[in-house]
Amino acid sequence: MCTENKWNKLMEVQKKLSFSGAFYAKKQDEIITGSNGFRNRAEKLENQADTRFGIASGCKIFTAVAIAKLVEMGKISFQTKLQDCVAEKFPYFDKGITIHHLLTHTSGVPDYFDEGEMDDFELLWKDFPMYGVRTPKDFLPLFQHRKMQENPGGSFQYNNSGYILLGLVVEHVADCSFTSFVEEHIFKAADMCDSGYFEMDCLPERTALGYVEEPNGKWKTNIYSLPAKGGSDGGAFVTTGDMAKFWDALMRYRLLSEQITRELLQARKCVDEEENIFYGYSGYMELGDDKEVIKYIQMGYDPGVNFRAVHYPHDEKTLIVCSNKSEGAYELLKEMERIIV
Repeated sequence: MCTENKWNKLMEVQKKLSFSGAFYAKKQDEIITGSNGFRNRAEKLENQADTRFGIASGCKIFTAVAIAKLVEMGKISFQTKLQDCVAEKFPYFDKGITIHHLLTHTSGVPDYFDEGEMDDFELLWKDFPMYGVRTPKDFLPLFQHRKMQENPGGSFQYNNSGYILLGLVVEHVADCSFTSFVEEHIFKAADMCDSGYFEMDCLPERTALGYVEEPNGKWKTNIYSLPAKGGSDGGAFVTTGDMAKFWDALMRYRLLSEQITRELLQARKCVDEEENIFYGYSGYMELGDDKEVIKYIQMGYDPGVNFRAVHYPHDEKTLIVCSNKSEGAYELLKEMERIIV
């Protein structure tokens, strides 16, 4: 199928899904981009290829790269204990928790948003004002004095608190804000000129508002559904093109040395034996029967935010979908894989 036919097919799929957002597909030298829906529904401002979208937990990989950069700089190791590299005190936390445990969601620390028990992120902010949450430290009242879920090194349990703690590690060790470290060592290094950790009450131009559909069919923005500023567990804004630049820079060793990059991308923990899905410092990945990585997988979900991306390392294919609605990215990505991959 030629590039034009693929683009036409994907545009049809967007319409069928009532998708709102943008997509990017690169297969070696072939690049296909597209968009649909509105970044501002009230003003009928359309999404474009260069629209900035929130990607929720899709940016946990930025936190992992930031930690890996500190390892490369010799300031910490993946086996460094949490208690040795933060100033904050956690009276009920196991003293054996390491950076490795936090990166792989095996630390056992209490999760401030346990997706196994809660399905509505908005509920967090009923008694804890979201407008005051702008740094990793601001999340601490949600979990700092709670008891461990289980011992470190146990089963994989997806954990947002662990990545808040990694943000604290970056701030303490690098002696700067988490977001400024990422912007300097990742966004700038990868030429991700349109990406940043923007504040919800001060969004820059070309940024999509996130939309949540209410039971009566009306749409509201997600400004009261998320922290005022995202951080180490999620919440950066990117363009689809910038995420492609990120994967290119990472795989060409422009962000980290080859040795540290290989450690970052290594499979660490099986999370779905039937589907051969593993987790590593870089996030989810699918392995083949030969235990080689077929694709790296990123995903992010928040009210009014839906993000999916995959990178196939052996034939340089990258597919990215950003949506400013709560769903649609996964469905479009699967169609992209069917048509392009």
